[in-house]
Amino acid sequence: MLGTGETGVVLKERGMDVPLETGETAYFNYFWLRDNCPSSFDQETRERAFDIFAESEAPCASSAAISGGVLKITWAGAGHVTRMPLSLLASYAKGEKRADVAKVSRTPWFADHYDHMARFSYSQLTESETEIRCWAKAMLTDGIALLTGLPDTDAALLDTASLIGHVRPSYFGQVFEVKTHIKPTNLAFTSKALPLHTDLPDEDLAPGIQFLHCRANTVEGGNSLFVDGLAVAEDFRLAHPEDFELLVATDVPYFCEHERFDMRSRQHVIELDEYGNVSGVTISQHHADMFDLPQQELDRFYPAFCRFGQMMRREKYLMQFRLNAGECIVFDNHRIVHGRAAYSASSGDRHLRGCYTDRGELRSTFRVLEGKKERTE
Repeated sequence: MLGTGETGVVLKERGMDVPLETGETAYFNYFWLRDNCPSSFDQETRERAFDIFAESEAPCASSAAISGGVLKITWAGAGHVTRMPLSLLASYAKGEKRADVAKVSRTPWFADHYDHMARFSYSQLTESETEIRCWAKAMLTDGIALLTGLPDTDAALLDTASLIGHVRPSYFGQVFEVKTHIKPTNLAFTSKALPLHTDLPDEDLAPGIQFLHCRANTVEGGNSLFVDGLAVAEDFRLAHPEDFELLVATDVPYFCEHERFDMRSRQHVIELDEYGNVSGVTISQHHADMFDLPQQELDRFYPAFCRFGQMMRREKYLMQFRLNAGECIVFDNHRIVHGRAAYSASSGDRHLRGCYTDRGELRSTFRVLEGKKERTE
């Protein structure tokens, strides 16, 4: 059905041209308009209730008109009426991704970041949604934050993690204890130096946000090491563009094999978001499997891989500090690379209790709290 509706709407074979309040005219597909009719969504659950798969024929408008900033469409057949605000249509007119307050700009940081790192007290976080929102934003922009004043209890870690998500178990369980184990299944469970890495790349989806609650730290040595993988990767892109593209495109194998589990997965060393920006890195020498790429490809891959790993260890990027009892370092495991200096196990006690939550839940928490903030302003 072709024709011109009221107020300049032009009906076409598969969609319509709609004059917007901006003065521009935009085309909208009939399927999209019918599928996204406000009545298609359940008012309580906010989920789509309309089933476009159940329609026996493609939707087609019999008429359309604009009145009071609203596009009114009467559909052929059943005569269903759709009323859609022009302001909503304008936000989808150019096929751009839906606006998302959680898509904040990531801020790269370097070796001097410790004094500038966002800090939040446990007592304030448990009493104030504003503090939680600020913490979530710091995690999105910087990828790391330091929490202080956690009680010396098992529950403190889980209570803290629950403020921004649900604890996501790994093959080590709901939590893990970083201290010297008699029969360690991970380098972290020894007093040896722990090379810079991201956690558990051998899982299909590596953990998103990592929490490390320091219960005790009286040993000699054992300083925490942190690097912003985003900062390194962006500099690497400028210095070695061909190597950068290789690390983005090549998937490498990781594993963790013991009596109780045999985990294996493949990951890209440098991760990009949907806009082509660096979103993080995945790297772990102690969980890297034997690279099973064709040997000729390794002629290019290994030099690029090593250049990136060596850049990561430069003083320019390496933040070093001592994590103290009562503190909890929280960081994005897909962006922040961490490690530990060796320490003397006989010189005192060092005990960190850790767990993970998902990055998606962090973004969800920020969206909800940011929405509350906007509604009260």
